Amino acid sequence: MRVFEFVIALLLIGAGLTALSRRIGAPYPALVALAGAGLALIPSTPTLVLDPQLALALFVAPVLLDAAFDTSLRDLRANWRAVAGLATGAVAMTIVAVALVARWLVPDMSWAVAIALGAIVAPPDAAAATAVLKQLRPPHRIMVVLEGESLFNDASALLIYRLAVGAATAGVLPARHVVPMLLWTVVGSVVLGIVLSRIIVRLLGGIRDVGIAVTMQFCGAFAVWILAETLRVSGILTMVVFAMAASQRSASLTPARVRIPSYAVWELAVFVLNVLAFILVGFQLKGILARLDTPTLVRYTVVAAAVCGAAILSRLLWVSGAAAATRLRARWQGDGARGRRTDAVLSVRSAAVVGWCGMRGIVTLAAALGLPTGFPHRDLVLFTAFAVVLGTLVVQGLTLRPLMNALRLEDDRTVEREARLARVETLRAALSAIGTTQDHAMADLLRRRYEVMLGRAQAQLAVADRADDRSSQTGGGASADDAAIVRRATTAERQRLLALRADGTIGDAAFQQIEQELDLEELDLQQLAGRDDQPASG
Repeated sequence: MRVFEFVIALLLIGAGLTALSRRIGAPYPALVALAGAGLALIPSTPTLVLDPQLALALFVAPVLLDAAFDTSLRDLRANWRAVAGLATGAVAMTIVAVALVARWLVPDMSWAVAIALGAIVAPPDAAAATAVLKQLRPPHRIMVVLEGESLFNDASALLIYRLAVGAATAGVLPARHVVPMLLWTVVGSVVLGIVLSRIIVRLLGGIRDVGIAVTMQFCGAFAVWILAETLRVSGILTMVVFAMAASQRSASLTPARVRIPSYAVWELAVFVLNVLAFILVGFQLKGILARLDTPTLVRYTVVAAAVCGAAILSRLLWVSGAAAATRLRARWQGDGARGRRTDAVLSVRSAAVVGWCGMRGIVTLAAALGLPTGFPHRDLVLFTAFAVVLGTLVVQGLTLRPLMNALRLEDDRTVEREARLARVETLRAALSAIGTTQDHAMADLLRRRYEVMLGRAQAQLAVADRADDRSSQTGGGASADDAAIVRRATTAERQRLLALRADGTIGDAAFQQIEQELDLEELDLQQLAGRDDQPASG
């Protein structure tokens, strides 16, 4: 019971720190990880140890599925060079740099152990970076590259981690075992993800009950992960492929009455899991410090600081070098002169931001905790992994917003422009579907409504300069009048509904049903009035 009460307290602390982080513009993982480390130093707090397999399944699987489900395949294809470079080249460079530093500072550490350490700290966690970047609204390409990288860098790093751990515990890993393992891991993960997406999406498509549908979604996500781990393929890569394939098929099979609440539940679940994961990251300090004396702690701190610096610098060097090479190749090929796409080239300022977004997270800690009990230098590796997670979250996380402000990178409004175009085209399709039906009240009502919405959407699409764009977003005088009318009407509806419940005319069951209808109606009317309000992400 005490542990349950403590977990509830952690959630409340995490929620409060998340609200604070959005106010001050800092990534919430940095604050909650620091809070976890601070709580871990209080003697009366209970000891909470993360089981590595549970940590990956519980914290990584649903969060990864949620991120992959929203990934744009078109944008990923357009930026595949940068994403692949970060997911493979940057990870490999970090592993080499960390292994060299570790071997230099700890001469008796074998190469297999040093490479395992490098693989553990190599994959960044994009959740911390995007938590800040979504509030700052950077160019869309930066978000695409970082989110795309986060889907694949864990898989490449953990594959090397598995090989290195096997070599460290079993001596020398025969080369004839490596290639079949790589092929089975990559090919098996892709095939399994695609097959499972077809099966599970087909099963979920026939469910119309919201509670059952959401429960099956979560059970399906964990089933994909468990099956992948059972078959010894990459759970991370399988989950990514599964989510991306499922998102393409589920849009036409899932009804709106299921999709709307399920998205809300997933948003809440991902938030809670992220808060718990990062606060428990800090909490692992309690068990680590309990096993170390002062001289050992000092020696471990030096190694951890050097490894953290190597991880940060190697990513910066890779990103800046790869971006410079891409820009040079584009100039040699004359992409701009021949009208080819040049949006796949990272500018100097964009490369600086991408390079600095290297905060580590729960995957790094779970991989460290997953080392066998008798693994050489296990305590040092675990301490170093924790220090890199906490250090990068604090140092890079808390300085990301000032860096963005100093570089003055502005939103290119790519998503907004495409959303406006889609809005116009879908409204035209609706009007065309209604046709010219005469003497039909519903057809007349819908036609008038869609005509008003289409006129406003076309006006927004035609806006060219940013000053007019801001004017269009606020809606001008007419839109403000429309919004005021909608507000008066919906407020009157809600007040009357509250009065009916207060005087006993209706019960809570009827109240809740009509309240839900009024919620949907209000959102509908706000769109009709031209309001485009959206809550801040992150």
